[in-house]
Amino acid sequence: MAHSSSDEDTDISDSEISEYEDKSYEELKNGRQNVKTSDETFTCPYCPKKRKRDYLYKELLQHASGVGQSSSQKRKARDKANHLALVKYLEKDLMNVDVPSKDSKPEDESDPSVNSDEQFVWPWIGIVVNIPTRRSEDGRCVGESGSRLRDEYRSRGFNPVRVNPLWNFRGHSGTALVEFNKNWPGLDNALAFERAYELDQHGKKDWFANSGQKSGLYAWVARADDYKSNYIYGEHLRKMGDVKTISELMEEEARKQDKLVSNLTNIIQIKNKHLKEMEVRCHETTDKMNLAMMEKEKLIQAYNEEIKKIQFSARDHFQRIFTDHEKLKLQLESHKNELELRKIELEKREAHNESERKKLAEEIEENATKNSSLEMASLEQRKAGENVMKLAEDQKRQKEQLHAKIFQLQKQLDMKQELELEIQQLKGRLSVLKHMEDDEDVEILKKVDTLHEELRDKEQSLQDIDALNQTLIIKERESNDELQEARQALVDGIKELQSHGNIRLKRMGELDTRPFLEAMKKRYNEEEAEERASELCSLWEEYLKDPDWHPFKVIMVEGKEKEIIRDDDEKLNGLKNDLGEGAYKAVVEALLEINEHNPSGRYLTSVLWNYKQGRRATLKEGVQVLLNQWKVLKRKRGLT
Repeated sequence: MAHSSSDEDTDISDSEISEYEDKSYEELKNGRQNVKTSDETFTCPYCPKKRKRDYLYKELLQHASGVGQSSSQKRKARDKANHLALVKYLEKDLMNVDVPSKDSKPEDESDPSVNSDEQFVWPWIGIVVNIPTRRSEDGRCVGESGSRLRDEYRSRGFNPVRVNPLWNFRGHSGTALVEFNKNWPGLDNALAFERAYELDQHGKKDWFANSGQKSGLYAWVARADDYKSNYIYGEHLRKMGDVKTISELMEEEARKQDKLVSNLTNIIQIKNKHLKEMEVRCHETTDKMNLAMMEKEKLIQAYNEEIKKIQFSARDHFQRIFTDHEKLKLQLESHKNELELRKIELEKREAHNESERKKLAEEIEENATKNSSLEMASLEQRKAGENVMKLAEDQKRQKEQLHAKIFQLQKQLDMKQELELEIQQLKGRLSVLKHMEDDEDVEILKKVDTLHEELRDKEQSLQDIDALNQTLIIKERESNDELQEARQALVDGIKELQSHGNIRLKRMGELDTRPFLEAMKKRYNEEEAEERASELCSLWEEYLKDPDWHPFKVIMVEGKEKEIIRDDDEKLNGLKNDLGEGAYKAVVEALLEINEHNPSGRYLTSVLWNYKQGRRATLKEGVQVLLNQWKVLKRKRGLT
């Protein structure tokens, strides 16, 4: 009988898995759940919605073990317990079930169709060729996805791990590699995969036979000649694995098992040695304990005898003083009653005084703690306020000095240009007067000397202005460096505050993952869409970090050079055609931000950003955020 719907709606905790597993095992054993559908096929009663319903015995055992031992957080504890119970039922109650001869052979018996000295590619990999492809609008070849082929092969019982289509510069090559599990069942699946295509006359020999036009998929298991070939799959096989024979793999496993057995044997010997030493120590300790117990019993016996003597002596003594006490008892009884009344009254007063005293002491201590905390908070507020105001005043003063220096530099540049013009005019006049020296006019010679002297003065003034300009440029660079350091300190301060207003930090060049997730949701279910979107975002983040990829071109805008995205970039156009405009715009925006703020390093940088106006925030706006935070903190501490 199946579980009720209310049981399925509420999951069990991890601590209840073992108990629920036993309960499900009893249901399977009593025949309440149907597992066997025919003499050769079985079904999983806990996966009714699964596409594959009919399993062979070994396939169902692998399925139940995989779900029961899954570490995924999304897998419910109830499913794990049910599948663990199914594993137990298959191993204990259905071990002698009749299954097809090809699946019932012992694992240590080799396949007669496989030569143990034949070299296979390890791990086991199948090759699929002649996959249909078509040419897209951008001229690249596109074809069937690996996930669809993987699902098809799993439905046929080949159980591949993944299917990887091979791509070249033209796009999809029409070839794919099928990866199987790295164990002997994986080899069985790979050989079954190869035999299925051979029986359909679409094996390796059929592919390389000169029999005219080929149609449909051809496939085989990769061997040494495929590994060494110059085809596209040969290059990928050399990257993914190595060439080994069945014998070599069996010998390697045997060596590992022998080494493990040897290590375990040594550990057991050491444990046995320690156990013997502990047994010897235990015997010695037991003997010492027995001696100590015997001595203790003797001491207890002597002690009891001495106590009896003391008791007899004390009894006689107490009997004598008892009569004397009886006489005093009557006299003390009246005094006792009086003292009892006074005692009760004093205890009441003492309790009242004690509670008042404790309350007063607690109030004094609490007031002292509050006063100390308020003084420290006030001192910290004053220091923080002074630091923030000092930072704001320094930035304002440095900004005013920078504007003054820029104005002075502009003025010096105008003076320099004016001097250069005057020098050129003097040189022109000198050249004219030199032609007139032949007349040997004294006045002309005096004018020439005067112009030479003026020219030297002007050149000296020009040199002085150049020196002053260099000094001002150096000071301007120092001021800029100080401003950059102040801006970085401001960024660090706002990062610690974790501000949520209009002015906060922005990571320039960070890729927006939402368009990728939306595009994948149109093709896959929610779980697979998140996985695909994560893989694509990781790939494009690596592209963004690659300095060799520079999809920009330079144009002139208002007399200035400006870099914009190229329209003919293959990667970006392929992204737009595959995932749409949203993912394309997200990558372009990240590219432009990285190119603007860190084109050489190609890594993410944090800047202060005005989200309301969509621009980089000024230093004044950042300081204002710190001042506002300080005022809020001051008000909160004043209220406490």
